[in-house]
Amino acid sequence: MTPWRLATLAIATSVALAGCGEKNGSARTGADAPVIRIDGSSTVFPIAEAVAEEFQVEQRGAVRVTVGLSGTGGGFKKLCRGDVDISNASRPILAEEMEMCRAAGIGFMELPVAFDAITVVVNSQNDWVKSVSIEDLRKMWEPEAQGRIGSWNQIRPEWPDAPLMLFGPGADSGTFDYFTEAVMGKAKSSRGDYTASEDDNVLVQGVENNKNALGYFGYAHYASHKDRMRAVPIEKADGTQTVPSKETVLDGSYQPLSRPLFIYVSDKSAQRPEVRQLIEFYLTEGPALAEQVGFVSLPEHAAQMSLEHFKANRMGTVFGGVPEVGVTIDELLKREAKL
Repeated sequence: MTPWRLATLAIATSVALAGCGEKNGSARTGADAPVIRIDGSSTVFPIAEAVAEEFQVEQRGAVRVTVGLSGTGGGFKKLCRGDVDISNASRPILAEEMEMCRAAGIGFMELPVAFDAITVVVNSQNDWVKSVSIEDLRKMWEPEAQGRIGSWNQIRPEWPDAPLMLFGPGADSGTFDYFTEAVMGKAKSSRGDYTASEDDNVLVQGVENNKNALGYFGYAHYASHKDRMRAVPIEKADGTQTVPSKETVLDGSYQPLSRPLFIYVSDKSAQRPEVRQLIEFYLTEGPALAEQVGFVSLPEHAAQMSLEHFKANRMGTVFGGVPEVGVTIDELLKREAKL
């Protein structure tokens, strides 16, 4: 499968999902085939959809996989209700979500599947923004900016007196949580008067169609639309600038906006042989598929460690329900699980 086809599939499917919340994989399966249900993050969605399609092809119709798009928070709610087998997440599970699962008697395995760079983008016609600092982003997005900061020149005086049109994930999105934690120092701390959506394609279209727009979302959605928008370098305190890329994510220089992506597997679902087959497929074939749809794949040793943790039924999270910015994949995998 070509990268172009994978990217096109992910984008087209997620648009379709916006209205119905769930989509079957492309392989035709029998009505009596067991179903594996996945839901959650729109950022992780392209990886999950690519894995689901390839797995169904390999299984020759013996298993059906559905992939929903309800945002990271929505996926955790469904996981903790027992409505899905796997939850896609662009941030770690939070304490209140852990408690929700515990109250329902549902355990889970936390498995990293890729790395992402949250990408700040502007319209391709924007010729004034050469870079932004974290302080610039804070001025734009902090709660105090609501009703007060509405033009570009209020961020930097050399920028034009033109409307600042902001596009970002909704409050149920893990990208929203991570971005606000990284920029404001507190998850969910954000102005509310911007165009918000859990569907990244809505945000992509908003930036593409508005010269004065600025938005943020996962790198894969930028990569498949970079002819119509521009990624903005992040300016550090020492004046250096860093652009999102595989290299800057792996070497740790694209901070604080690079982050691991996860799947969470229900302990009850993990007892089913078809679910175990899918997860093992995910952690062996998934890195190459993640690369094809625009993510930074796990290094081979990291993917192997993740697979070993799954085979050993390593339960819980290494974060303990607390948001954290700047964790490397190696550090993450070496931590002891906090149940």
